[in-house]
Amino acid sequence: MTPAELLALFERIGDGIRDALLPIVGSARRERTAKPGQYSIDLVADAIALRHLRGTGLAVLSEESGRTGPTDAPITVVLDPVDGSSNAARDLPYWATSMCAVDAQGPLAATVVNQATKVASTAIRGAGAWRDGRRLVSSSVVRVDDAFVAFSGLPTVQLPWKQCRVLGSAALALTDVAAGALDAFMDMGSWHAPWDYLGGVMLCREAGAMVRDAGRLSLDVVDGSVRRQLFAAGTPALIDALTPAVMG
Repeated sequence: MTPAELLALFERIGDGIRDALLPIVGSARRERTAKPGQYSIDLVADAIALRHLRGTGLAVLSEESGRTGPTDAPITVVLDPVDGSSNAARDLPYWATSMCAVDAQGPLAATVVNQATKVASTAIRGAGAWRDGRRLVSSSVVRVDDAFVAFSGLPTVQLPWKQCRVLGSAALALTDVAAGALDAFMDMGSWHAPWDYLGGVMLCREAGAMVRDAGRLSLDVVDGSVRRQLFAAGTPALIDALTPAVMG
């Protein structure tokens, strides 16, 4: 499957998930399953995604259903059907479906779509990252004092950043670093899995931003047991300047 075909498939998946979740409102949207941290809407979205992916020859690694598809597939789709589930459950307009196709060379094609706004960002390896026909270019900010920063969790040390936010979706925050809307995004701990971050990481790289793990571990892994602590920024200098907020 070509990168363009993958992006077309991802668009269909995103549309299908949005259409399936739109009628679920009020208390039904906040229903939980027996699995800690999981909402019923997560399973609805996962079922839609798997329906589209079945029979494509692609392997799948999903937050909700684990590994499915052929074990010898050359491409694996790493999928978070609803990233920012708590936001989605409360109708806060910052939640996403994140999809990243990974082959032997790493991330190949990715889509992260804000399902509340229908805004999709896409990337193809070596061809850049795009949103609504506009090429994404990350921020050039290098000083903490000038930086608009998002966190997952609360920083242990307060630095003189211009402004900061905790937004509730790592996939979208990374995408907004790629777009230059955020100058940086930082995790307070090693708790994000590949389905949370791979789509956003690819977008960042294709837009010129830097992303790394706090322990300098590889991010390009297709393993549901892996957790990483992400630092992302438009410039290496800003990542270095912000590190004391996390590492002390």
